[in-house]
Amino acid sequence: MIKIKDIIGLPTLEWHLNNKRTLSENVYRYSSESFIQLFTEARQAWRDGKIQLSEFDEQLLEDTDIGLYGVYESEKVPLDLPMVDEQMDIYDDIANSEFGMDYDQLGSNEQEWVRDEIDNLSEAEYRGKDVPLNKPKRGGSKKFYVYVKNGDKVKKVSFGGTTGLNVKIDEPGARASFAARHNCDKKKDKTKPGYWSCNIGRYWKSLGGSKNFSGYW
Repeated sequence: MIKIKDIIGLPTLEWHLNNKRTLSENVYRYSSESFIQLFTEARQAWRDGKIQLSEFDEQLLEDTDIGLYGVYESEKVPLDLPMVDEQMDIYDDIANSEFGMDYDQLGSNEQEWVRDEIDNLSEAEYRGKDVPLNKPKRGGSKKFYVYVKNGDKVKKVSFGGTTGLNVKIDEPGARASFAARHNCDKKKDKTKPGYWSCNIGRYWKSLGGSKNFSGYW
C-alpha cells in the first residue's frame, strides 16, 4: 500500500501504511475486530481515492467481500470470513502465557513475537533433518543459532559474540545502548544475524532466562 493522502480516523489502516505493511500482512489476530476493521478502512480509503494498493491487495478487495458485513439470523456478521477454528485461540493462549493479556492487547513487538512462536510450531527440513523455524538455540559456531526460511529454502543463521562475555540482557541500560549502537530499529531481515541479535530478548525464556523482554536487545 502507498499513502497518497492524509488518512484521518482510520487507525488500523494508518498503522499499516506507516509501517509499510500490505493488507495481506495484517498484523491483527485472524477474525478479530481489528483484523476485519483493517479491510473495512482500506475499502473506504481505496473507494475515496486516498490510497493505492498492490495488485494482490486490489484483487483481494475486488474479488471478495472481506471487510463488509451482512445480517444472518438478525445478527451482524462479517462476510467472506470463514468460521474460526479453535486453533485460532492459540494466539491468545501464547500471549496470555507469556505476557498475561490477549493478543490484540499487545504492542506490535510482542505481537510479532507471538507470530514467530506460531511459526515455531511447524518444522522445516535442513540438510535432511527436521528443524524448528524461528526458534533460537544456544551453541554452534557463535553464542546462538536459528533456522529460518530463505525463499523456498531453510537457512541456518549463527549470531552473537564468540568472546565468552555474558549477555547483559537484564540491564535496561545495556539493552538500550546495544540497540542504539547496532541500529536495531533498521534490522528487519530475519535471514541476517543482526535481526536475531537485536531481538534475542523476545526468546530469552526459552534460552534459559527468567523471562522474555519486549523491544530490542
